[in-house]
Amino acid sequence: MSYTAPLKDMLFDIKHLANIDQVAQIPGFEDAGFDTAQAVLEEAAKFTQGVLAPLNWDGDKNPSSWKDGVVTTTPGFKNAFKQFAEGGWQGLQHPGDFGGQGLPKTIGAACIEMCNSANMSFSLCPLLTDGAIEALLTAGSDDLKAIYLENLVSGKWTGTMNLTEPQAGSDLAAVRSRAEPQPDGSYKVFGTKIFITYGEHDMAENIVHLVLARVTGAPEGVKGISLFVVPKFMVNGDGSLGMRNDVHCVSIEHKLGIKASPTAVLQYGDHGGAIGYLVGQENRGLEYMFIMMNAARYAVGVQGIAIAERSYQQAATFARDRVQSRPVDGSLPGAGPIIHHPDVRRMLMTMRAYTEGCRAMAITAAAAYDAAHAHPDADVRKQNQAFYEFLVPLIKGFSTEMSLEVTSLGVQVHGGMGFIEETGAAQHYRDAKILTIYEGTTAIQANDLVGRKTARDGGTTAKAIAAQIEKTEAALAQRDSVASRAMAKRLKAAREAFVDVVNFVAGNTKASPNAVFAGSVPYLMLTGNLVAGWQMGRALLVAEDLLAAGEDTAFMQAKITTARFYADHILSKVPGIRDSIVDGADSVTEMALDAF
Repeated sequence: MSYTAPLKDMLFDIKHLANIDQVAQIPGFEDAGFDTAQAVLEEAAKFTQGVLAPLNWDGDKNPSSWKDGVVTTTPGFKNAFKQFAEGGWQGLQHPGDFGGQGLPKTIGAACIEMCNSANMSFSLCPLLTDGAIEALLTAGSDDLKAIYLENLVSGKWTGTMNLTEPQAGSDLAAVRSRAEPQPDGSYKVFGTKIFITYGEHDMAENIVHLVLARVTGAPEGVKGISLFVVPKFMVNGDGSLGMRNDVHCVSIEHKLGIKASPTAVLQYGDHGGAIGYLVGQENRGLEYMFIMMNAARYAVGVQGIAIAERSYQQAATFARDRVQSRPVDGSLPGAGPIIHHPDVRRMLMTMRAYTEGCRAMAITAAAAYDAAHAHPDADVRKQNQAFYEFLVPLIKGFSTEMSLEVTSLGVQVHGGMGFIEETGAAQHYRDAKILTIYEGTTAIQANDLVGRKTARDGGTTAKAIAAQIEKTEAALAQRDSVASRAMAKRLKAAREAFVDVVNFVAGNTKASPNAVFAGSVPYLMLTGNLVAGWQMGRALLVAEDLLAAGEDTAFMQAKITTARFYADHILSKVPGIRDSIVDGADSVTEMALDAF
């Protein structure tokens, strides 16, 4: 159950697909070229492999516990978090003005993947802190930034995101927590929040809660929601910690997976009101919270890639070691390792191809994020922002659904032993399930893709991406190799199917919303498959060139083989999904409700 960071594949993507040396030409990232990326990733690998990975199994068997309002994390977590903070990992992507390292997301994304592969339960704490930092950087006042950001960026304090309430799951219009204005400009917050990741723990000296609530007299619905900073401990004028605020953990959930990550029920205001401070303007809280949510959605997609990688590594190791049955081709005189069996190899190749395709998609998106936020040319920023925003629901939705398939295959490769907890394969499967749910279910990501990302602009952004894919097809078609010809054929068919669906979505969302949304999740899965496959096509072109040049021949040949497998076995599914979306809406919606 050990973990080895896939540095070669990450660095290949960072160098050749994300073009890190171009990112390093953006002002502020001058020192963040390939050499820096390699050095940072190597250090991240040492930390995640040596410190975080050994705690993963312990966290599942000895999860965080609650007693009398106090949450105690898994033994070893507190010390690991101390090392995490001291190593500067929390501030990797955050501004130097607040003590961060200011590195691009292109580098940070790979480090986040390693942390989550090593120990997803642990990594949820810094993930939520990253979101809190982003929200305060964007919408926080100078005073709030001065009080909270440096401590969050350093890892001295941690952050949370408080949206959900018992009566309001994903429907934030139903939020009922209230905030009462006080004469000194602060607010008193009252209410109950559920599913708050690391809402209480013992790893940091303070917890900074970002809380959605309604100011007294605010409009109903989402237009009346505001965002507040509510610290666990109040902060004195000199920066020291003062009295305990009126926010308390009344329980933590008992979960299918990610058991070491405490999922808290927080009660605000039972003893007179929790003191909070408005972020930005009243009634614009949902707008600010979406900053956190988008950061978290990307990160959760990376979690899907991370858990898939861990599951693949464990399955491949098991398949090399487990001896059972004679190979069907008679290549061995007796029973041999199961990796000789064609179906085991099919499962392992599926796991590998999905993981590499989604990793390439996520790292490519990270480079677009860096350009969107820091490039000096406004048009370049705008183009990259549109591309990145289009990819976020794909990375979150497709990569997490992918992780369920991959971790399920991981159990299957183990056979009966996969169903036994002691092998560890089942933990990956259980941990992966939450990824398709939190920070917006797959259907919510699909609704975003349909409404905001496709119908709103009439499919313009989607078709611009299709045009880029067509250029990759043309480059592949010029090659003589079997792999490139196979990829060109499958990529072309997938792109054409995608354009058909984009036209269907853009043309029917207003007139026939049920018909379009009946296929929203299949549309997301089709598009995620296509974009990941496109990145595998780009990788194939690079790998063939580097193989011809004699560079790392074993790795490049494996990359070529994996790309071809993606084309033949995964990308080939796209045209069929197109048919189910465009032609299959009636069979989704025509069943009488009382027949279910």
